Amino acid sequence: MSGEERRQIVMSLLRRGGVVTGAVLSEKLGVTRQVIVADIALLRAAGENIIATPQGYMHAPVVSTRAVRQTIASKHTPDIASLREELYLIVRHGVTVLDVTVEHPLYGEITGNLRLMSERDVDVFLEKMQSSQAEPLSVLTGGLHLHTLEAPDQETLQTLLNQLQKRGFLALD
Repeated sequence: MSGEERRQIVMSLLRRGGVVTGAVLSEKLGVTRQVIVADIALLRAAGENIIATPQGYMHAPVVSTRAVRQTIASKHTPDIASLREELYLIVRHGVTVLDVTVEHPLYGEITGNLRLMSERDVDVFLEKMQSSQAEPLSVLTGGLHLHTLEAPDQETLQTLLNQLQKRGFLALD
């Protein structure tokens, strides 16, 4: 199978929706994980909107015309309980956590794609964090971080923002 044929199959699998891990792609296509990483890079360079999340690769869905995106500043201790509380609060309102960004004094902005849409996504993310002994990016900034959120509409987003403020998650200073 040629590289072009393999990349067409990768796109076909990603367009079905959901998230596909690099391990699954490499197994289905009989190539190494490194080949998949290279194929994803080539597909992105060709204009495909492929997003790498903690759960795997996904083809970016078309955003609803009513969907609203907003970046919020959040601050809390970087422990698992606080992370879970913040992320559960967001996804329980039907809002997607697209990413997390921190400002580093040397590197500038550092952003991690999250695409957390459900409590299950949050649980998987936090389990991976614990099992890999990784720390959240917010440890670099004393707990201060940004999230890009996507809500189905402005009313849903405003309801969530009110709850985040009420629970002390919004960094207002």
